[in-house]
Amino acid sequence: PFTVTGVDFAGPIYIRSGLRRVAAKKAWIAVFVSFSTKAIHLELVDDLSSKSFIATLRCFMSRRGKCAKIYSDNGTNFVGAQKELVSMMKKASVDLEKEGIEWHFNPPAAPHFGGIWESAVKSMKHHLKRVIGS
Repeated sequence: PFTVTGVDFAGPIYIRSGLRRVAAKKAWIAVFVSFSTKAIHLELVDDLSSKSFIATLRCFMSRRGKCAKIYSDNGTNFVGAQKELVSMMKKASVDLEKEGIEWHFNPPAAPHFGGIWESAVKSMKHHLKRVIGS
């Protein structure tokens, strides 16, 4: 069902281990949405680096199978770091070509194109708040 999928990041959220005196650290949730069934797959991501995302994508594909196409927004939170984004996309595109995956970005002025995964993020946040509390 995840042959054609959309991905978005939600967060940051603050997580802490079971120890009492350990400070909370930031993490993000990668939300993968199947375009055929609207099934949702969640992965916890330590940071927003390209290395972390590629590891998350590999973990996702090992559980759900290989994707043919991935859709995402332009990641407006990376606009200030355009140099890093260009180098990250060059590195990521080489890894994606090895796997045979096509990556499609939404147009910059059309955030409504990503409605399917934005609604999945909204649903995930709603249910997470109901279960965890805050």
